[in-house]
Amino acid sequence: MMSGFSRLGALGLLTAGALLSATACGGGSGVSEVGATSDGKPEVVAAFYPLQWLTEQVGGSDVQVTGLTAPGVEPHDLELGIQQVTDLQNAALTVYVKGVQPAVDDAVDQEKSFDAATAVTTIPAGEGHEHEHEGEEEHGHDEVGYDPHLWLDPSRMATVAGKLGERLAAADAAHAQAYRDRAAKTAAALTTLDQEFTKGLTTCRSRTMVTAHEAFGYLADRYKLKQVGITLDPETEPSPARLSEVAKLARAEGVTTIFTEALVSPKVAEVLANEVGAKTAVLDPLESKPSGDYVSAMRDNLKTLQTALGCTA
Repeated sequence: MMSGFSRLGALGLLTAGALLSATACGGGSGVSEVGATSDGKPEVVAAFYPLQWLTEQVGGSDVQVTGLTAPGVEPHDLELGIQQVTDLQNAALTVYVKGVQPAVDDAVDQEKSFDAATAVTTIPAGEGHEHEHEGEEEHGHDEVGYDPHLWLDPSRMATVAGKLGERLAAADAAHAQAYRDRAAKTAAALTTLDQEFTKGLTTCRSRTMVTAHEAFGYLADRYKLKQVGITLDPETEPSPARLSEVAKLARAEGVTTIFTEALVSPKVAEVLANEVGAKTAVLDPLESKPSGDYVSAMRDNLKTLQTALGCTA
């Protein structure tokens, strides 16, 4: 439930807001009066933390960025309240990834949005879990058909940075070059991070990651690792058959660490670790703001992986 505010009501408000916005700006392109602050800065909504970080880097002081998902909230669980709908309908641009947050997918204005998944080559969602959700409500991952967790590959994030720079430049021509310059600088920093991962994960005793849920497919794809998720998404409890399957694989491949994450209960992972004689460690899917920022948290993930997989740089 949406705390007394239904999704239908949210969409009604969004539609009304869109009509008002179109009237205010005469249907023209660029930043409307509704989508700008009192000093003329475009108001940009970022659906959850990694996109907020990226938008702040590329937008800089030329935009006002609002994060739609509060720190400590699992983004997959987001339901839209009145304030979030207001932020969406007033924004000049919404930056999101289709398939992460169904409520956002339903409410976003396609003409004033940037879906980061359209900027990169995606990979299929959890192919090992085809039958896990039978009889259950459909999740966003199933609906889009691809894994939406693209932000866990720095190289793809670098591509998204460039595309976002162009989108902001088109919306706010007065600062177009500044957006492009910041996008290039951000992409360069992400490319450096990608190179650190490539070097740090080249030589490892094991290449198998057993994770709480299948959030790390892009990281595995980029750095030639094998991800084995206990569940496809954090809302789903694993079946006994799935737990048995993962335990068998972990023993066969000599897995020494089962990865948990900050916003999901570690109990299932801990039970699995005890069963196979492994330990647990936190691998952050960066679905909420970490103690540092995106880059520092990803470097922490790299160190965690190097220790768990027995890597030598």
